[in-house]
Amino acid sequence: MITIDREGRFDHVEREKLLDRVMGPARFQKSSEILRRDRLPADGLAFVAHDGKQLIGTVRLWNVNAGDSGSALLLGPLAVEKVYSGSGVGAGLVYAALNAAQSAGHRSVLLVGDPDYYARFGFKAAPASGLLMPGHFDRHRFQAINLGNDDVLTGAQGMLYATGAMAH
Repeated sequence: MITIDREGRFDHVEREKLLDRVMGPARFQKSSEILRRDRLPADGLAFVAHDGKQLIGTVRLWNVNAGDSGSALLLGPLAVEKVYSGSGVGAGLVYAALNAAQSAGHRSVLLVGDPDYYARFGFKAAPASGLLMPGHFDRHRFQAINLGNDDVLTGAQGMLYATGAMAH
């Protein structure tokens, strides 16, 4: 049985192994990784999927400042074991993360990812069009969603930078 829940205290080891299998070493070169490096995910906003005892999926949200629009979250990486591709595990993780973020009072989420995949959740390029990521990033894959009724990202300009707690 597949379950999705908040990341547990000891899930990080299996999570890193999953990310290595699914994304490989190139994941460390991404602009999003620059924002995540040596940081902790946003409090209570890291999720994992299990099939029985096996960790099969992960997603985390990270505290960032989105230029002149202020506080936001960065989603990623989203990873699911290849054999579960198309099963809905990834979508379940994204919905869990977005719902928890909105419940916690967060106003927006940004990501760099496949526009066709993330459109189903409401992500669009337009709200992120005036924002920049550190390092190289694919502009057409840089997307955002406003949570709730606040249109906080429209017209936002500036560079994203990490604001989350430092890892020990």
